[in-house]
Amino acid sequence: MRAAVVQLPATRTASESRQVLRIAARQLERADLYLAAVEALDLGDRQAARALNQVRSDLDGLRRYLIELRAST
Repeated sequence: MRAAVVQLPATRTASESRQVLRIAARQLERADLYLAAVEALDLGDRQAARALNQVRSDLDGLRRYLIELRAST
């Protein structure tokens, strides 16, 4: 699986491309866990909380997009 990640996108097979998209979605899930941990720290700053929520929302949107893209390939 690592070989598919290291290859240039143009040289990946359809199966390797799906693997890369799955890996990317999993990494985004892990990133969301880290963001949830930051949120749990309760920084006490409204602007930071809004920015954190925006990042989590964007992250989730990207993850869902990659999942849909994987399903269509």
